[in-house]
Amino acid sequence: MDPKSLLASLYHDNHAWLRGWLSRQVRCPQDAADLTQDTFLRAWDARQLERIQEPRAYLSTVARRLLCSLWRRRKLEQSYLDQLASLPLAFAPSAEDMALVREAIEAIDRALEGLPSRVKRAFLLNRLEGMPQQAIAGLLGVSLATVERDLRRAFVHCLSQTVECQ
Repeated sequence: MDPKSLLASLYHDNHAWLRGWLSRQVRCPQDAADLTQDTFLRAWDARQLERIQEPRAYLSTVARRLLCSLWRRRKLEQSYLDQLASLPLAFAPSAEDMALVREAIEAIDRALEGLPSRVKRAFLLNRLEGMPQQAIAGLLGVSLATVERDLRRAFVHCLSQTVECQ
């Protein structure tokens, strides 16, 4: 069977189930619909449709990863909004600036997707917070060499994602 037919079959057989499952997870029909579509796009992009033996297990795993990314991104956005709320009104950014920041946060999140949490955290502390490597090592309870290795890994990962993370 050709890939388009496989995707059509996977979509037809599992779309309603997946959307229902995601609706219970996020309690928002629009988010559930978006995540459902993103899940099928990821399945298509994986180019392994013919290898899927347990479609619901596969789709729920992909959807869970997308949910984690969504929640992580929302947590990051909320942290940013909390910081903005603490600024005097004269320093409040425009709606356009807010949109640009949101896009940048999403791009960084996508670029770091797939890295272990310690590597991501070290990278964000270094690049976004400006924290020196020695301070990161102390905060994370690891050696300086580990922090250097984690930062190098994050940079290489970002470069492989063709997204500039500097």
